[in-house]
Amino acid sequence: MAPAPTPEDREWMRRAVELAWRGWGRVHPNPLVGAVVVRDGERIAEGWHAQYGGPHAEAVALAAAGERARGATLYTTLEPCAHHGKTPPCAAAIEAAGIARVVYGARDPHPEAGGGADRLARAGVEVVGGVEADAVRAQNAAFFHVVERGSVYVALKYALSLDARLGAAPGRATPVTGEAARAETHRLRAGFDAIMVGSRTALVDDPLLTVRGDIVPRVPPVRIVLDTEARLPLASRLAATAAETPTWVVCAEDAPPERRSALEAAGVRVLSAPRGPGGLALDAVLSALWEAGIRSVLCEGGGTLGSALLAEDRVARLYLFFAPKLYGPDGPPAFTSPLSAAATDAWVRTDLRELGQDVLLVLDRAW
Repeated sequence: MAPAPTPEDREWMRRAVELAWRGWGRVHPNPLVGAVVVRDGERIAEGWHAQYGGPHAEAVALAAAGERARGATLYTTLEPCAHHGKTPPCAAAIEAAGIARVVYGARDPHPEAGGGADRLARAGVEVVGGVEADAVRAQNAAFFHVVERGSVYVALKYALSLDARLGAAPGRATPVTGEAARAETHRLRAGFDAIMVGSRTALVDDPLLTVRGDIVPRVPPVRIVLDTEARLPLASRLAATAAETPTWVVCAEDAPPERRSALEAAGVRVLSAPRGPGGLALDAVLSALWEAGIRSVLCEGGGTLGSALLAEDRVARLYLFFAPKLYGPDGPPAFTSPLSAAATDAWVRTDLRELGQDVLLVLDRAW
């Protein structure tokens, strides 16, 4: 039986989780991973996975520690990998470094990469697992969802008033939240394969849906519009910048061919899906996105699309940015259709933060 983790183990693991965030936007679809080398209660070295295809967090920390790693404890947020992919297996590097004890957060669910803990234990390394595992899984929710469920990870982001309105009046773009919340939205975008909106949001708000600010993603997220009739104007900011940032439109299979052709001529990639209640069949849309290589999607509305995804239980995470405002009944609602008990009851709060005058509430679906 593996020894129980100590309070110090949890403290160092929290530091490793903090380090892992530094790879946000640069490593997906790989997971965020942080690592710390500790000896006699003192930190010797630390590292994080900083770039997709680059050295893993454990390798970075071990390289920084050098000979001081011998006999030390390595804390890593994810079970060390045991396979040779773009980089050598971390389990082998840990053995070679002479690490005496490994404490990891969450098991690696990947059938090829996992197994490092067992390998290390067989080599005589003391292994303690499951330390701050919930925090690690929440940090890498998309990674675990994709590997374990084999489907597109969908997060729904709303900026809304205290009475759950998306603006002051329908048909008019209204900034709901403040600067800090908008900056956090840009940071979030950087960690997703795609940003998705419905056609009404695209037409009314004319959004750009790019990542702006301090963070620079490894690859810009694909901008996706669910546009049943292929109505996205060629003069819209999304279509006008399609040559610079990938832009896709998913329309109905029987959408007007001349509109499809015009969008394609503007550089927009056009996918099709069968019609469903009120628009497109969302299961078919997500299957088409999966086939096209999309693994994680941040849906930024509007209320019709977000509510449809919730009603079909396809949302794995909610990012709810609440502003201290009340818009009243004239404001477009965030939730436009009845939700089943399955879609409303089983949510777990994973974060709650103040962002200036606004509040961010993060909820994860407990499948």
